[in-house]
Amino acid sequence: MENARETLTIGAFARAAEVNVETIRFYQLKGLLPQPERPYGRIRRYGQADVARVRFVKSAQRLGFSLDEIAELLRLEDGAHCDEASRLAELKLRDVRAKLADLMRMEAVLSGLVRACHAHTANVSCPLIASLQNGTKLGTAAGGEMERNTV
Repeated sequence: MENARETLTIGAFARAAEVNVETIRFYQLKGLLPQPERPYGRIRRYGQADVARVRFVKSAQRLGFSLDEIAELLRLEDGAHCDEASRLAELKLRDVRAKLADLMRMEAVLSGLVRACHAHTANVSCPLIASLQNGTKLGTAAGGEMERNTV
């Protein structure tokens, strides 16, 4: 009798995990998901534990974790290594906060440029285009800080 745990074909597995088949194969290639053996003359079968694992990966991705970071979290998934998991989450939180700060600076510069465009009259060049041509920097500078040069 077949193991009740492993009853899903890859297509049914993909539907249950709400991903496509290529995602499953990619996760297997990256080592995030084991590839079951193919019984002689038969197709590979997957189970609910595999579905749960893919859902874990997708949840971690939604929180911004990279696939390498997710592999580390999967290593800790037994729940007995909370300190290590917390350390990884703290690093991710620091990264997210830095990105938010960058986005806030970008929003401030763009907001100023949009206001300048709306206030623009006469035959002077567009403030947004002019600032970009003159080198307004929105990119990351040394130390992760954004340079903010407004018009």
